[in-house]
Amino acid sequence: MTRLEQIYAEKIAPALKKEFGYTSSMQIPRLSFVSLNMGLGEAGNNNKLIEEAVVELTAISGQKAVITRARKSIAAFKLREGMPVGCRVTLRRMRMWDFLDKLINFALPRVRDFRGVPDRGFDGRGNFTLGIREHTIFPEINVDRVEHVKGMNVTIVTTANSDKEGKMFLDLLGMPFKK
Repeated sequence: MTRLEQIYAEKIAPALKKEFGYTSSMQIPRLSFVSLNMGLGEAGNNNKLIEEAVVELTAISGQKAVITRARKSIAAFKLREGMPVGCRVTLRRMRMWDFLDKLINFALPRVRDFRGVPDRGFDGRGNFTLGIREHTIFPEINVDRVEHVKGMNVTIVTTANSDKEGKMFLDLLGMPFKK
C-alpha cells in the first residue's frame, strides 16, 4: 500500500463519509485511474520528437507510453490518417497512487511562480484535468538532455458523482487548489 493510499484509507475516506453522509463505504469517492497525454503537433514531420516524448513520458509514469495516431486526414493541418500525433499512458492501482503522490508533492511545487492549481478543470462528474506546460518539472527528467520542452495533460478520474465531491476528495488528497 502506497503512502497516499494509506492516507486515503485512514483519514480521507472517513472524512468524506462524514461530510456527505454516505451510508455505504462503496459511495465514498475513490480514484479510478490517471491518464497522461502528450499531444505533439509537429510529430508527423519529426519522428525523433515522438520517440523522445515516448521515452520521457515512460520515465515520468513508470509505464510504457503508447503512440497515438491520427484517425482522419485533415488537409489544413497537413495531417494524414495514421500519422503519429502524440503519446499517452493510463495508470491504475499502485502506479496511479505513486504518480499522484509525486505530482502533488514534488512536481507541482517546482512550477515557476506557482500559486495553485485552478479548479476550472472539473468536468461536471467529479473528474479533473490539469494542463502542465513544461514536463521538466518531474524529477525523472534530466533538463540538460531535453531538446524540446513539451506540455502534457493529466486527467484524474474519480468515482465522485459531482464536482463538489471530486474537489473535496482531491483537496483532502493534497491537491494545491488556488484559494
